[in-house]
Amino acid sequence: MAFEDLLEDPVIQKYLHELVGPKGMPVAAAPPDGEVTDEELAEELDLELNDVRRALFILYENDLATYRRLRDEDSGWLTYLWTFEYDNIPENLEEEMYRLHEALEERREYERNHEFYLCEICSIRFEFGEAMDFGFECPECGSPLESMDNDRLVNAMDDRLDALEDELNLEA
Repeated sequence: MAFEDLLEDPVIQKYLHELVGPKGMPVAAAPPDGEVTDEELAEELDLELNDVRRALFILYENDLATYRRLRDEDSGWLTYLWTFEYDNIPENLEEEMYRLHEALEERREYERNHEFYLCEICSIRFEFGEAMDFGFECPECGSPLESMDNDRLVNAMDDRLDALEDELNLEA
């Protein structure tokens, strides 16, 4: 996938937005070619310097940006020159999908192995032990707790896991 196409992909845009947030998105969405300073980016994008630095640091933590330091011989000041490394985005997204798969599997097992009760007034869900401790009455409103069928939730998790396994070419 070409670099420009990568940035137009809505999945990648959402991924970048999740990482840097709305204030950092202008930094992430318009990476310059070559090296750039945080001050240059802030001026070019008309952003607060702290917002630019925060976005750059988050990109750096996620292996999407690198920097090199230059020391001014006269003043001793350090200048950071940033380079964007978006080639890692597909790999990072794949790692996120594996983490999601693992978390969903754990949650599905939790849902399968526990019995739940629901207060239909407050929409609060309790495990069997908690419901028993409360005498099967909602501690908030006193309404009786009803046994909850979570089959639809487990089935939805199964469907999502199947889709992830297809995407990741995993054997079920």
